[in-house]
Amino acid sequence: MTRHSETPTDDEEDERMDFESAIVSDTDADADADADERIETDGGVGTPFEVVSEYEETRRDRYRKLYDAYVYAPISIIWRDWRARIGFTIVALYVLMGTVGPLIVEPTGVTEGPAIAAPFETMEYPLGTDNQGRDLFSQTVHSTSTILKMVLSGAVFTVGIGTIIGAIAGYKGGMTDTVLSSITDVFINIPGFPLVMVLGLMFDDVILGNPYAIGVLLSIASWGGLARAIRSQMLTLREESFVEASQAMGIGTPTIVFKEIVPHLMPFVVINLTNAGRKVIFEAVALYYLGILPFENLNWGSILNQAYGANAHARPDALHWFLVPMFAIVFISVGLTLLGQSLDRVFNPRVRARHEKTTTDANADTEGDGETQTNEMMGGV
Repeated sequence: MTRHSETPTDDEEDERMDFESAIVSDTDADADADADERIETDGGVGTPFEVVSEYEETRRDRYRKLYDAYVYAPISIIWRDWRARIGFTIVALYVLMGTVGPLIVEPTGVTEGPAIAAPFETMEYPLGTDNQGRDLFSQTVHSTSTILKMVLSGAVFTVGIGTIIGAIAGYKGGMTDTVLSSITDVFINIPGFPLVMVLGLMFDDVILGNPYAIGVLLSIASWGGLARAIRSQMLTLREESFVEASQAMGIGTPTIVFKEIVPHLMPFVVINLTNAGRKVIFEAVALYYLGILPFENLNWGSILNQAYGANAHARPDALHWFLVPMFAIVFISVGLTLLGQSLDRVFNPRVRARHEKTTTDANADTEGDGETQTNEMMGGV
């Protein structure tokens, strides 16, 4: 018998190659069909993480964004709001008077000038003098530093304690909320001004010559109302989707409360900051005027006390002695009020977004093509 050769013939080889080509073609067709199906269902993109920006953000771009968000936008808002311009100018003048003023204006002394000199009678004493010949302008300037220290410590203490306790009570809930709310209710119902009077008489040796301690003392019972309001806001904000997302990511409670939620309350917090500062000024002047708080140097309240004791409010020739500290109190109160109203707009995200100069706007000429491509990918939005 003749044995056939196992070597395939040319016809068999061609048939095998055609069969393999057909299999490969069918596989490619199936892959194309899957891709088409993915495009139809996903809008042309398999996953959003496949989209990579064509432009890399440089360090200069990051600095520019920070400048736009924290410098340019606030200044632009303040400059376009007349309340902000007036309030910021008044507060800035008082800050300069309290910091730079004592370095320029020399302190006054007894019998330095004529007694009860009228304002602008001489440029040496532009606001006049008191019954002992002391310059009222010098007294006002050197008193401003003490008042500003009280305002700073008292306002920060009120807002800090109120925000922390209110935020934690509203976010945690349960027993924590019950305990902190009970403490808050106690301080809300304590009569603040009589409490400050009693504490001032008890710790007069501690607060003597320490304006920061006096500011905290004046605000010891002022934080309860703010804590209650912050708690009410937290009860609503803790149910928002971004809070739930942060919790799902395992972010800690302090980070969620003070970095995610509290920034949304900044307009309300800033307004309370300025109101707390005004309250510290009024209470400090009142207690100094009544002679309850001890003092080493003259301040606005003690000047009013001495003017009232000398019956300056009923003497036309000495009326300026009574009016100078009063106008100083009124002007800084107006400045803080207007500044607080304007800072509400500064911390408003929508208002800030309208005033920010974004990096895209700054680089519009160089990145115009990139923006066009992005808009096309997003459907022209």
